Amino acid sequence: MPDDSSSHLNLKVTPNAAHSTITGYKDGALLVKIAAVPVKGKANRELVALLSRALGVNKSAISIIKGQKSRNKVVSVEGLNGKEIIERLST
Repeated sequence: MPDDSSSHLNLKVTPNAAHSTITGYKDGALLVKIAAVPVKGKANRELVALLSRALGVNKSAISIIKGQKSRNKVVSVEGLNGKEIIERLST
C-alpha cells in the first residue's frame, strides 16, 4: 500500500509509436505512447525512462508492479505522492 512518499499510477501504454510521450489522462489511466517495440522488455524500459524524465526522479524509483506484458499497467513511483505527480505532469 502506498504511503506519503510513494504512489501508484494506472497506465494505458501504446508501444511502437513515432516518439515517446505522455498524451493525457482518460478513464482513470495515464495515456502513454512509447517509441519501442514490446519485445524483450524494450517498451517497459522506455516507459520507465520516460516517466523518470517527466517526473524528475531516478529510474530506480519507478517500478512496474502489474502488467509487465500488458498495455494496462500499474506503476509505483517512490519518493512522490499523488499530488506531487500531478503537479509535475501538469507543467
